[in-house]
Amino acid sequence: MSRPRIVIVGAGFAGYRTARTLSRLTRHQADITLLNPTDYFLYLPLLPQVAAGILEPRRVSVSLSGTLPHVRLVLGEADGIDLDGRTVHYTGPEGEEGTLPYDRLVLAAGSVNKLLPIPGVAEHAHGFRGLPEALYLRDHVTRQVELAAAADDRAECAARCTFVVVGAGYTGTEVAAHGAMYTDAQVRKHPMRTGMRPRWMLLDVAPRVMPEMDERLSRTAERVLRQRGVDVRMGTSVKEATHDGVVLTDGTSVDTRTLVWCVGVRPDPLVESLGLPMERGRLLVDPHLQVPGRPELFACGDVAAVPDLNQPGQYTSMTAQHAWRHGKVCAHNVVASLGRGQRRAYRHRDLGFVVDLGGAKAAANPLGVAMSGPAAGAVTRGYHLAAMPGNRVRVAADWLLDAVLPRQAVQLGLVRSWSVPLESSSPEVARVPGRPEVPGRPEGAGRPVTPTTPDTQRSDTEPEGEPAGGTTNDAAAKNQPDTEPARSRPGGEPAGNQPGGAGARSRPGSQPAKNQPGGEPAKARPGGQPAKNQPGGEPAKNQPGSEPDKAQPGGQPAKNQPGGEPAKNQPHGERAQKGPSGSPRASGRPRRDVEAAGPRPARGGSGRPGKAPRAAGAGSAGKRPTAPSGPSRSAGPPTDPGPEPPANQPPPGPDIAPGPVKRTDGRAVEGDS
Repeated sequence: MSRPRIVIVGAGFAGYRTARTLSRLTRHQADITLLNPTDYFLYLPLLPQVAAGILEPRRVSVSLSGTLPHVRLVLGEADGIDLDGRTVHYTGPEGEEGTLPYDRLVLAAGSVNKLLPIPGVAEHAHGFRGLPEALYLRDHVTRQVELAAAADDRAECAARCTFVVVGAGYTGTEVAAHGAMYTDAQVRKHPMRTGMRPRWMLLDVAPRVMPEMDERLSRTAERVLRQRGVDVRMGTSVKEATHDGVVLTDGTSVDTRTLVWCVGVRPDPLVESLGLPMERGRLLVDPHLQVPGRPELFACGDVAAVPDLNQPGQYTSMTAQHAWRHGKVCAHNVVASLGRGQRRAYRHRDLGFVVDLGGAKAAANPLGVAMSGPAAGAVTRGYHLAAMPGNRVRVAADWLLDAVLPRQAVQLGLVRSWSVPLESSSPEVARVPGRPEVPGRPEGAGRPVTPTTPDTQRSDTEPEGEPAGGTTNDAAAKNQPDTEPARSRPGGEPAGNQPGGAGARSRPGSQPAKNQPGGEPAKARPGGQPAKNQPGGEPAKNQPGSEPDKAQPGGQPAKNQPGGEPAKNQPHGERAQKGPSGSPRASGRPRRDVEAAGPRPARGGSGRPGKAPRAAGAGSAGKRPTAPSGPSRSAGPPTDPGPEPPANQPPPGPDIAPGPVKRTDGRAVEGDS
């Protein structure tokens, strides 16, 4: 008899616990495959400490291959599931495609940022669901404080050192608490010229901080926040966001360059493509975490609506405390479905919640006993050390060093603002220049947006998390329109003339221009043909080498050649009906289309057989380039040289360094490009 094949989609709290328990229970008698975009399990409760500079990123990242030795790890994202054929289609990190057959499938894809149809939020806000977002926030906050300290204008200083956090749930409260301590420490070392201090704001439509927690813990958290100078505003949220600030629902305008979105999460859109019964975006399962009518299909974690047997008629909340326990029960039931052991129904006992507020301050109620102050801080950190599946010694060492040494407030610039868009199906993966994109549309287009109402607010997926109490909007549309992110997003989106950067008018994460390293020609970008006397554009007609022939590199590309007008089945054209392999997508609506490979470099020739094409003004391979002394040797009479280029422009050529980055609003770039 062949070995059963078990595929687990997602390595969050539920998926990781399922894989680890299955590896122990099956005793190497089954083939276990774990499909995940990253090679680590992220311990989300300590992510605010990464953004505050207390912990290094690898401290909260547990290696999957190192801790799951008998589980096969496949890097990729599931974008289609064939329930009848029992296969999972996925796309790898470099655009490659693959299919995983299974006998048992466990869906534990987790959740993504919840986006509301508030003008400007998708363009100017950043979430807090993965390591790239935490690293970006740390760099961005550090940069804003440094720029504010050097500013002479009080208005600019006030805007840069104002930080707005939306969502007073578990994550938002910790981000504001740790962020206030971090910026205060920076200002103590380098006071601002204007004498101002950083200002943190925490907004939520709920009546109090962390409304689903014990009221005493809520009062403790709010008291600590106000003691640190955090402006806590309950019953208030964001009405509109712009590059220069936000407009609140009470009519107040706040000048800021930082908007952190922590209103909660929604289930991964992958499960919506299955066509199975759903409950508010989650897949309905029985108390054994099995999908009714599909004995081979299990679901757990944030994507599963698991009946709460302790509260009939309700479902377990979207917290990692539940997800961690789901994983263990799910593994036992998967093994039972293979004929070994008995099935178990999921029941839980509330162990309490802990909230780390930075320093020696915390709020906790272990086993229902309310605590605050240093005692709560000790219980909180002890719980995290016990709950982490690895890196305990390193985390404890970082805590000890942070207690005796000052933090290093430096910006590394490893993650840019366009790499961590709020609307993303994979917040744990940062976008990179030149990465293949979905044909015909950017990532996240057309994904459903779950409206937030008082009875549908979801919590952050941490063990102690409670519903974030995000912005309420009863008229929220189910499908967020695909809006183009503003070019002047806080943090500075790199302009299209920077190496590796996205075009000034292209979406964050889209394919860069071909006249830049790894990019698409400037003519193919929205915005039209670049000026002929600009670096990287078409050489000016009065420059040495004259106007190149259209068949030569550097001339106007033919429409049927790469770099010209894109064909309808190419990226940025009309969406292709089939994937790059020529085969249709697997059954069900995919979460992510097949990522198309980037266009090939132009082959442009001189039109004369046996001769290699030569760029205008450049020598052939193996020879030093020499500037032509006369007009172009291409057939035909010389053309009109055209107008003279501006005196302050450098001569055209591929080796000219790009000029300073320009913003359409006249503002200087903050240093993010």
